[in-house]
Amino acid sequence: MDWGRDMTENYLVKMRGITKAFYGIKANDGVDFDLKCGEVHALLGENGAGKSTLMSVLCGLYQPDDGVIVVNGRKVVFHSPKDAIARGIGIVHQHFMLVPSLTVWENMALGSRDMEFVIDENAICERIKELSQRYGLDVDPLTPVWQLSIGEQQRVAILRMLYHEANILILDEPTSVLTPQEIENLFITIKHMKEEDYGIVFISHKLREVFEIADRITVLRRGRVVGSMKTFEATPERLAEMMVGTSGVSEVRATEEKPKSNGKPLLVAEDIVVKNDKGLIAVDGISFTLRENQILGIAGVSGNGQGELAEALSGMRKIESGRLYFTVEDVTYASARHMVDLGVKYIPSDRKGVGLVPNMNVAENVALRKYWQPPFKKGFFIDWDEVYRDSKSLVESYEILTPGVNIPVRMLSGGNLQKLILARELSGELKVVIAMHPTWGLDVKATAFVREKLLSARNDGSAVLLISEDLDELLALSDVLAVIYRGKIMGMIEGPKAENIEEIGLMMAGIPTSVGGGNVIDED
Repeated sequence: MDWGRDMTENYLVKMRGITKAFYGIKANDGVDFDLKCGEVHALLGENGAGKSTLMSVLCGLYQPDDGVIVVNGRKVVFHSPKDAIARGIGIVHQHFMLVPSLTVWENMALGSRDMEFVIDENAICERIKELSQRYGLDVDPLTPVWQLSIGEQQRVAILRMLYHEANILILDEPTSVLTPQEIENLFITIKHMKEEDYGIVFISHKLREVFEIADRITVLRRGRVVGSMKTFEATPERLAEMMVGTSGVSEVRATEEKPKSNGKPLLVAEDIVVKNDKGLIAVDGISFTLRENQILGIAGVSGNGQGELAEALSGMRKIESGRLYFTVEDVTYASARHMVDLGVKYIPSDRKGVGLVPNMNVAENVALRKYWQPPFKKGFFIDWDEVYRDSKSLVESYEILTPGVNIPVRMLSGGNLQKLILARELSGELKVVIAMHPTWGLDVKATAFVREKLLSARNDGSAVLLISEDLDELLALSDVLAVIYRGKIMGMIEGPKAENIEEIGLMMAGIPTSVGGGNVIDED
C-alpha cells in the first residue's frame, strides 16, 4: 500500500494493526488509531487496557511487534524516543520520565535536537521561564527534580514537551495532580494549540474532562479497540460500559451506617514541625488526632506539606519538633520499620519511585515491608517459599493481573501496581493507614476497588489518613476533613458535604472561614 497517497493532509498520525506483547501477553492486539490536525483525540480504557503501551510505541519508547506507523504521510520506524522527537512527537507519561538528580533545565536539555557542544544554560533557563509564564506552569529551572513535589514534576514534564516544540502531543493523565485552576489553564492552552493545528492525544479516566476537551474518543479494552466515535455521540454510561464490559461501576461512598468516628485515639500529632529536602519548614506546627473507625481526609494544593507530613507520620522523615504518639507510646523518633511493626502502613503517591522497586519481582516487592517478621524470617535468612506463597495468595485475593509473581513489577499497569501496594500494606497487623493520592491515575473500576479497601480498613477498626487532591474523593470518604496550606491546618470540617466545597476552596487558598476555623496565614 502507498501510505503516502493514502494519507490526507488532515492527518498527522495513522497507526494500523499495532501489536505489542510482553512475556507472551498482548498489551496491544492489532490496534488502529489516528490523529488529525487541530483535534484532541481522547484515548480511554481501564488500567492495563493498553493505552500507555500504544502511546509508548508512537513515541519510540517501544518498538511494535507488528503494524505500521505513518506520521505526516510517511511510514516511519522509531528506534528510540529521539527518532520520535525528531518527527515532532512529545509525550508526558503518567509516571514522569525525568532524571531526579538533574535540575529542571538539565532535564529540558536532554534529547534536544539543536543541542550544541557548549550548552547555553542561561538561554535554556530563559526559554523555560518564558514557557512557564505563557502556560502558567511555574517552576524554578535551577531546582533538582528530586526536590520537587509530584505536582511540580508534572509541570516540568509538560514544559519539557513544549520546550521540544512537538506538534503531536500525547498527554497521559495530565490533570491527575493539578488543581482545578491549573486544569482550567491547561485546557485553555490545549484549545489554543488546537487552533494552531496541533494534534493532541488525551489519555484520562475523568470522563467529565474528556467531554469538555475532546473532539473524538477511542476506547481500548484488553489491548483491542472496542469503539471510536465523536464526542457528541457518546454518553458517560456508554463509555463506562465499553471500558469495563458492564453497565458501569457504582460509586463508592462512606455509608450512613458507618461506625462512629469517636473511637480510641491511635495516632496523635502535637505541634509537629517537619522540614523538606531543601531544609525549609514544610509542616508548621500541625496537631490532630486520628482515631479508630475514622477516615481523616487532608485537602490542599500540591506542595503544601502533604508529602512531608505523610513521611514523618510513617517514620520516613525526621520530626524537628513537637511530639507524635501511637496510642500512649512516644514515636516521635521511631524508625519506619518500628512504625510498620506497630501496624502503621504507608501508601505513597509515587508507586514506582517510593512504593515499589521496578526491577524487583512481585514477590520481592511484597517481602520488602515484612521480610524481618515471622513467618517470613527463618533464622538469619528469608523463607522465600513462605514469601512466594503469601505473594500468590495476595495476587489472587486482590485480583492483580500479572503472569506470575516472578514478573518485574515494572511490567504491571498503574492499577495493578496500586493493587500490589494495597495488598502488601493492608495485610498483616493493621492499625493505621496513611494513604497519599491512592487513586491517582486509576480507572473507575480500580478507583472503586481502592476506595472499598480503605473503607473496609476503617470499618474493621483501623484509622485512615487520606491525603488527596480529588475533592470528590475526600467528600465521599472522609469522616473529618482537614485543609492544609503552607504546612498549617486551616481548619477541620466534621462530616464534610458537597455544600462545603466553596469554604474548602477558600481554605486551600489560605483564607480562614467560619466553617473550619483554623489559622490566619501571614502572606509575607
